[in-house]
Amino acid sequence: MLAAHCYPSQEKNDQTSWLVFLHGLLGSADDWSSIVEACPNYPRLVVDLPGHGDSCHITCQGFSDFNQQLFRLLEQYAVQRFVLVGYSLGARLAMHFACFANHKGLQGLVIEGGNVGLQDVQERQARESHDHQWAERFRHQPIERVLNDWYQQAVFADLTDEQRANLVALRALNNPLAVADMLENTSLSKQPFLVEPLMHLSVPYCYFCGEKDQKFRSVSQQYALPFTLIKNAGHNAHRENSQHYVIALHHFLSHCG
Repeated sequence: MLAAHCYPSQEKNDQTSWLVFLHGLLGSADDWSSIVEACPNYPRLVVDLPGHGDSCHITCQGFSDFNQQLFRLLEQYAVQRFVLVGYSLGARLAMHFACFANHKGLQGLVIEGGNVGLQDVQERQARESHDHQWAERFRHQPIERVLNDWYQQAVFADLTDEQRANLVALRALNNPLAVADMLENTSLSKQPFLVEPLMHLSVPYCYFCGEKDQKFRSVSQQYALPFTLIKNAGHNAHRENSQHYVIALHHFLSHCG
């Protein structure tokens, strides 16, 4: 069973939707702490993804497998109505769950810096090779060395040297073999193209994106996704400007069931 941190609501209202948070690759439930603390009037379930945090011993064979794991976790905590909030890999998993898991309790979806998928076969093949190479590095090289290169990728270009060094030190606590398996098994090359399924969702959804995150700003604009810009933030918007993120999240929640 996936590990999760559960925080009850300060309000005694059984009709209030839960907030269910999914972190990104190399992260953990702790990444959401500032957001969780700012939402005391909602019951909150903060998940450690397979291969991460307290779920480091849990394996995941792909998107459908994760859907089943999350379904069981929601049942364990008696979560009946909920809004999914996901970042990066967590956003991709959240989108797939929302589109294909058919959970009747879903009330809304927040996508932070999540890729909607690849349509082109050659792009998929290139991404499969790209993710395999990273996974092999995580398996066979010192994790600090791999992370130093990982955070040089274009999507992290806005990070300062100090921010980059802090992330390397924090993420080096991960089990590199577990990270490698999760990276490959949930590769973007294996994810369906989700734009059309998103358009057919019956619940509200919104794409949150950092102002400095040029890659995912263009994704949201290219596919005309409902879009909220988080100012003074890059790819990891909830970490870099939690105050504005919380304001945007509460605004979105006001439109959910």
